[in-house]
Amino acid sequence: MPPLMAPSGEPRTTAPVLDVVVPVHNEEADLEQCVRRLDAHLRTLPFSYRITIAENASTDATVAIAQALAAELPGVVVRVETQPGRGRALNRAWAASDAAVLVYMDVDLSTDLNALLPLVAPLISGHSDLAIGTRLAGSARVVRGAKREFISRSYNLLLRGTLATHVSDAQCGFKAISADVAARLLPLVEDTGWFFDTELLVLAERAGLRIAEVPVDWVDDPDSRVHIVSTARADLAGIVRMWRAFTTGRLPVADLRAQIGRGPLVEPTLDGVPTGLVGQLVRFAAIGAVSTLAYLAIFVGLRHTLDPQPANLIALAVTAVANTTANRRLTFGIRGRSGAATAQFQGLLVFALGLALTSGTLAALNVWDPHAHRLVELTFLVAANLAATLLRFVLFRAWVFRSRTPRARTATAGATVPDLEASVR
Repeated sequence: MPPLMAPSGEPRTTAPVLDVVVPVHNEEADLEQCVRRLDAHLRTLPFSYRITIAENASTDATVAIAQALAAELPGVVVRVETQPGRGRALNRAWAASDAAVLVYMDVDLSTDLNALLPLVAPLISGHSDLAIGTRLAGSARVVRGAKREFISRSYNLLLRGTLATHVSDAQCGFKAISADVAARLLPLVEDTGWFFDTELLVLAERAGLRIAEVPVDWVDDPDSRVHIVSTARADLAGIVRMWRAFTTGRLPVADLRAQIGRGPLVEPTLDGVPTGLVGQLVRFAAIGAVSTLAYLAIFVGLRHTLDPQPANLIALAVTAVANTTANRRLTFGIRGRSGAATAQFQGLLVFALGLALTSGTLAALNVWDPHAHRLVELTFLVAANLAATLLRFVLFRAWVFRSRTPRARTATAGATVPDLEASVR
């Protein structure tokens, strides 16, 4: 094969910055026009590139067309896999690549190629470790039927509920990853089909990596080869497999976080307030005192019209949400919206334990003295709330807001930036 060429037309002797992998299976109708459009667009970018056609077990003329394109276009190579499976072809093509940034896109080019530069820029700069196109962002422009729109949104909601992922669009066929990160994650990805994307992204999130999301313009391919029923069945099986792997500890998430995860930011300390466990206790106690006063005020106000149990439920629910929000920000120093919904859900579970404790106390008091004075009732509730507060702190610290920031990593996605700059020059 002739030597690979840089966008300038001169022979390239170094590894390219970008390797754009296009997995194909029986795509004789679309392959040539896709590769020519992609090649023409890549020539406008200021980075050296390669287009890798990852052919997997086609039975039509796909291989012949791919080889003819590779012979004609100096930036195109072909990898032939004898087994079908988009995930397998993509995994092996990325693993074998010497490029600094690895890209993947579907052969139908449903995604507007103008999003390619915004996709790879965060990786080249070292700002992010992975980048994905998203069709579900507010500024994305998408043309597709209501059925596929519903399936896509339902799938991503399912991922958030089962695997606690935060990416908005796991299955958009437009992604990029830094080569050093890919080297660590790809051996852990088991899926060989359409669930490959999701598995890779969930692993990346659990490893503490930064994923950039790029809103895209996307037009649905009416001749899509995706079989919805079989793909959905395989995706559900993949979700169950990953959930089991995480719950049993089979995947080395902690090691990944320590080795390639992004290190913690340096947080400012509050003047006069100790840091660490003591500082958390001080802040938690202050928030707890305010929450208890608010709880008692709401409870007393509601007792004029409600029985003790519903008044207790409403007072606890209102103060629990505010308490979780305040402790997330002030006690445990967590900022931003990422993970806030999950924290509130877990906080509500902690609230349910507190509710059981305080409700049980009220029930026990009612059995012991059905006509107890209101002051006695409040005294028992204060004692129960103190116990619930201690339980809440333990669960907040050990579960809801447990430290998810890894030790200083030994290798970072930004470590390849000098090599990338050298390649560009």
